Amino acid sequence: MSLVNPHGKDRVLQPLLLSGDALREEKEKAKTLKQVRMTSRETGDLIMLGIGGFTPLRGFMGHDDWKGSVEACTMADGTFWPIPITLSADKAAAHNLSAGEEVALVDDESGELMGSMVVEEKYVIDKAKECREVFKTDETEHPGVAQVMAQGEVNLAGPVKVFSEGSFPTEFEGVYMTPSQTRKIFEENGWSTVAAFQTRNPMHRSHEYLVKIAIEICDGAMIHQLLGKLKPGDIPADVRKDCINVLMDNYFVKGTCVQAGYPLDMRYAGPREALLHALFRQNFGCSHLIVGRDHAGVGDYYGPFDAHHIFDEIPRDALETKPLKIDWTFYCYKCGGMASMKTCPHGKDDRLLLSGTRLRKMLSEGEEVPEQFSRPEVLEILKEYYAGLNEKVEIKMHSNADGK
Repeated sequence: MSLVNPHGKDRVLQPLLLSGDALREEKEKAKTLKQVRMTSRETGDLIMLGIGGFTPLRGFMGHDDWKGSVEACTMADGTFWPIPITLSADKAAAHNLSAGEEVALVDDESGELMGSMVVEEKYVIDKAKECREVFKTDETEHPGVAQVMAQGEVNLAGPVKVFSEGSFPTEFEGVYMTPSQTRKIFEENGWSTVAAFQTRNPMHRSHEYLVKIAIEICDGAMIHQLLGKLKPGDIPADVRKDCINVLMDNYFVKGTCVQAGYPLDMRYAGPREALLHALFRQNFGCSHLIVGRDHAGVGDYYGPFDAHHIFDEIPRDALETKPLKIDWTFYCYKCGGMASMKTCPHGKDDRLLLSGTRLRKMLSEGEEVPEQFSRPEVLEILKEYYAGLNEKVEIKMHSNADGK
């Protein structure tokens, strides 16, 4: 048995990251080109193009691919793609570019030269339409909607060459991995079926339970955490990394689980993002994606199991990677252990139903967290993190009071 094939008709990884002489030559040439500044989301997308995570895309989408992805999760050539991957610019910058012109792609925050693109197309989109289709809302309180509505007025499309992976390889050394690297690890472990667990939170016991269910079914699991930007109040990736490591060291059988990270920002697109998560996990070598309650959701914009249902609405051959749909999990005091709505016959008064949001609130306010909700080693790391945050707030308040 071998790993699942990469996504697309060619079924091979197509990384666009340059190296060696080609990289040096293209970087020198790019210094003479007009620049297009990229948001952190666009930079993350470019890096995914570079490492092959977005195989088979060759660059940022043109109008027909954008329209197909938004309306039917399908690009113009029939390739399944549930969320458009686009680059935007303001009107003035776009007007200054000609069809066929090559531009330098620069990360707006760091100023780093990240790649280049041949501008094959310039087009204007209906941003509200994209939001209604992808996020099921155009309310700007939704962080994904706010991100789209803040884009430049014109989309730029064309093939890219990628120069850099940004700070991810050094900042998250040992966690940040490319699809080629994860596939190599899976093959060395002798795995052919691998379940991916998507996370942007420290793992509490329900998360741990989900991964262990997957390990019972598959050869192994990859805890795959997002390393890009989140919404305010979410816990940063370096803290999550430590929490996952201590959990794996103490509560997982050695050799059954791998921690890795990828360079995207969250879109909070709920069901559509679940499909994208499955798609690029296929490129990373995973046969399954664990889909629990409110996958990639935010607020009350999606039903708790909308991400389960959407996998039943796409063509059977759209993805090789399949969902592992798991019901709401929790600790049941009467069962005396972890359970789900499918396995526990008891009532809500017997169940410890806490969310990641509730956990963050309890920790930030110094409340005691039940031992059945999170492992003590994980809680220690989180308490230390929140103590540091509170200390910074107190120092800032004192500084303001002193007029500093």
